[in-house]
Amino acid sequence: MPDLAGDAEKSPQNKITLRRHLLTARRSLPDDIRIAAATQLHDQTLTFVRRSAPGTVAAYVPSGSEPGGADLPRLLRGALAPGGRLLLPVLLPDDDLDWAEFTGPLAPGRRGLSEPPGPRLGPDAIRSADLILVPALAVSRDGLRLGRGGGSYDRALSRLPDPGPMVIALLHDGETLDVVPAEPHDRPVHGVITPSGGFSPRPA
Repeated sequence: MPDLAGDAEKSPQNKITLRRHLLTARRSLPDDIRIAAATQLHDQTLTFVRRSAPGTVAAYVPSGSEPGGADLPRLLRGALAPGGRLLLPVLLPDDDLDWAEFTGPLAPGRRGLSEPPGPRLGPDAIRSADLILVPALAVSRDGLRLGRGGGSYDRALSRLPDPGPMVIALLHDGETLDVVPAEPHDRPVHGVITPSGGFSPRPA
């Protein structure tokens, strides 16, 4: 997802500084390395999804330098068992997330995002997911996730029951850190998937 907060970002300076550093590193990746990493990440993610056998997955459409590339939703849908559903986010005007089922086509959405054109299922639809794949810039050893600063996923994840479904962040290699700056509203994840390392659990 793109930088959602923009000039309105209210994060502490240490978050803003780390975020800028990670985004610069992503944007500096040569195309051939990014493409190879996307292929590896696809393999790792699809293997995890098939092993988990979820009935409903909530994921996202990577954009720009985000891990996975724009083909990720199509590949995820193909990895689901017959009858499985893939939900993708629809960005609302207040930066909260609605959800719609991905059945093939995508349409232009807010802030340059792509989204399914089908019926909106409401922000609480994330509660129906058995597995949730989320974007992140980094994840710490204890599972704290650094996002883009818009708060969209923190709000979405706050709707999940406890205990809820497994939440996994997709990262480039090198984006698993010992520590990331966190605030009380930040939601942890249960694991990460990277191109070289595959799935690695976190104690969320």
